[in-house]
Amino acid sequence: MASTRLLCSFTAKVAGLTQTLARTGWCRVGCRRHVCSSPSRQQSCMSAWVVDQYGSNGVLRYTEEATLPTVNSPSEVMIEVHAASVNPLDIAMRAGYGAKLLKLRRDPASVMNSDSEFPLILGRDMSGVVVDCGSEVTQFVPGDEVWAAVPPWKQGSLAQYVTLTEYEVSHKPESVSHTEAASIPYVASTALSALVCAGGLCRENSSNKRVLIIGGSGGVGTFSIQLLKAWGAHVTVTCSHNAEGLVRGLGADEVVDYTGGDFAEQLETMEKFDVILDNIGGDTEEWAMGLLKPWSGAKYTTLVTPLLLNTDSMGLLDGAINAGVTLCTKALQEVISNGVFYRWGFYFPDGPALDQVAKLVDAGKVQYCLNFSQYIRHLSFSSPLNGGGEEM
Repeated sequence: MASTRLLCSFTAKVAGLTQTLARTGWCRVGCRRHVCSSPSRQQSCMSAWVVDQYGSNGVLRYTEEATLPTVNSPSEVMIEVHAASVNPLDIAMRAGYGAKLLKLRRDPASVMNSDSEFPLILGRDMSGVVVDCGSEVTQFVPGDEVWAAVPPWKQGSLAQYVTLTEYEVSHKPESVSHTEAASIPYVASTALSALVCAGGLCRENSSNKRVLIIGGSGGVGTFSIQLLKAWGAHVTVTCSHNAEGLVRGLGADEVVDYTGGDFAEQLETMEKFDVILDNIGGDTEEWAMGLLKPWSGAKYTTLVTPLLLNTDSMGLLDGAINAGVTLCTKALQEVISNGVFYRWGFYFPDGPALDQVAKLVDAGKVQYCLNFSQYIRHLSFSSPLNGGGEEM
């Protein structure tokens, strides 16, 4: 399947990026002890990994002269990054994925000029310690251990410091280290957006709901399994035979091996589903829409959408219109013919939502996991950024 080849390609690229960081001394499994060290008043630069143009791993550049972020609004907090992790989105953004729309989001005036968005700092996941707060921040004080998913239009977490609004930040779970915590925020935010905002699920209404996760062994899939089981749902997962033990260990009720014959036919023999979460895309929805319960409010949510690809290739206006027409046409077709809802899911950073995830982590209902299977390595900034640190 084309989608399987794409997944394997992403895996290889993620592995290549982490190897690149490791060779330079950046990628180091571990975390620093709790130290709150606010940058000095004279400090205007920091260490970071940046890209000055889009391309392969070769465009990554380590610098100790990246611009130090500062608290510029009353609701912002400045965080010293103790650990971060790499996601497939970082690999795609390094190559230019979503460049046009994200540039517009960073600076709406850029539509009228040709100012460059570089240098860019990648990295969406982070765990660290608050070092400064705006005058209207009420939920955090310097010294608080926090975690967050950095919005893709902001400078990322592969740096010594990041600045976010307090609404994008959450207190880190007490039961896990910074390194462990840094594997969760992005996949958690993505899964919650897809399952709650698009899929209509929540703790109160998920009991005994039948949910199918297509592509359940990646970061979003493994988090979704645990979340849904904590909410009482019945979870069916598609994955490879090699990942069956992983997803069953996380609570999956039924597992279908997509490499073993016609797995679509196997799914068709099962009771129909209330919600489907599609992490694979490609031609999946052509056969999977029929697995939903008709005329019962069932929902199909896919995380693989053409919006950013369209705006990159067609331009902002034409790309957005084309994507909108595609979504509306498909959604209208499905609701008229089968009474099911077709929706797109997107990653939205949400601090209050991460507060709820932290409670699940501390209660032992959600385990930290390596993003994007075993190929991800957690990144901590004990070396070369801050010196010292303890290896695990």
